[in-house]
Amino acid sequence: MLLFVILAGLLLLLFSGLPVAFSLITLGTVMLVAKGLPVIMVAQNMLGAIDDFVLLAIPMFLLMSNILLKGGVGKDLFEAVQSWVGHWPGGLGIATLLSCGIFSAISGSSVATAATIGTVAVPEMTARGYNRSFTLGLMAAGGTLGILIPPSIPLIVYGIIAEESVGSLFLAGVGPGILLIILFGAYSIIHAATTGSYQQMAKATWPERWRASLRALPTVVLAAIILGGIYTGAFTPTEAAAIGFLVALILTGLVLRTLTWTKLWEATVGALKTTVVLFLVVVGAKIFGKAVTLYQLPAQVSQLVDSHVSTAWLFLLIVTVLLLFIGLFLESLSMLLIMVPVLLPTVLDLGIDTVWFGIFFVLLIEIALITPPVGMNLFVIQAVARTTLGTVARGVVPFVFIMLASVLLIYLVPGIVLWLPFGF
Repeated sequence: MLLFVILAGLLLLLFSGLPVAFSLITLGTVMLVAKGLPVIMVAQNMLGAIDDFVLLAIPMFLLMSNILLKGGVGKDLFEAVQSWVGHWPGGLGIATLLSCGIFSAISGSSVATAATIGTVAVPEMTARGYNRSFTLGLMAAGGTLGILIPPSIPLIVYGIIAEESVGSLFLAGVGPGILLIILFGAYSIIHAATTGSYQQMAKATWPERWRASLRALPTVVLAAIILGGIYTGAFTPTEAAAIGFLVALILTGLVLRTLTWTKLWEATVGALKTTVVLFLVVVGAKIFGKAVTLYQLPAQVSQLVDSHVSTAWLFLLIVTVLLLFIGLFLESLSMLLIMVPVLLPTVLDLGIDTVWFGIFFVLLIEIALITPPVGMNLFVIQAVARTTLGTVARGVVPFVFIMLASVLLIYLVPGIVLWLPFGF
């Protein structure tokens, strides 16, 4: 009964219009005070929530991706990929997805990926006659790769909560990320072939390809430095973020010469604002999580599952439905911070691999990024394309089903997730 009262209280605060972070702080504080605990615990948990070396990676990755966005790196990257695949049926869609995949290996953020590549890809695809809803849906869905393909900010946070290796989580995200690119790409080709709503591009010449590729090469090298450094153990994810920021600054400021002091200031302010919002959510979730633990809600959930659910597949089905519902009104990081501590004891009891569950969870919160009314990628693409939210929402419907199919595939073939981190 207590579990449902607390959930009802949280929903009431959220629907009242109070921001997620302050809803969590308010409810957590009330729960702690009602338990007879001193209010100073709230301040202690606020400090403890952000006193973690790994969390330093978040502002660094955000700052790096904002600098790359302001430096126009997305245009060079898209033009390079387009020169190789643009003449295929649905080739611009493939170029968009590959560009999103490569940029995801740098940014760690879905919003940054959608904004950077969308600024270039949406006008180009629209000019080539691609269906507008399809184009916007493809871009919104492609942007979600930013939190799956490493480095990934949600996977960093999940690793902290689950006390799991961030490096292993990053490796586990590669297979599902490639799977999504293949599935999205296949749909793009089928859509183009069946509707014919696009203009065929001329095949680029070899000199054109080499010029475009050379222009985008520094961006690919940046991705290789970040991922290679993490996987070889040369530096931690946090150090990789700092090194990536420095290399991005050199790339856009000295090599490409596209970053001005004004753009650098805008990138810094943008990263600062996003960092503050994310850290407030982390703080709120920490306080709420402390209260939830003191009230033994994770144990109650575990007992409830043990009483009614005896198999892992049924538990995962329930979690899928629950997260799809919660994703309608909570953004991705809030879902992660609120739900993982509650679900983790049951995950361990059922013998579900925590690395696999992290990828499963992130795939589902990816869907939340493209479902109204609070799907962040919908608003990003709406702003880029200057269109209505409904137009973008209609375009993402097929991609939601494709992403659900990918969730089913990683359940049926867990090696898609686990081969890289544990297959060697």
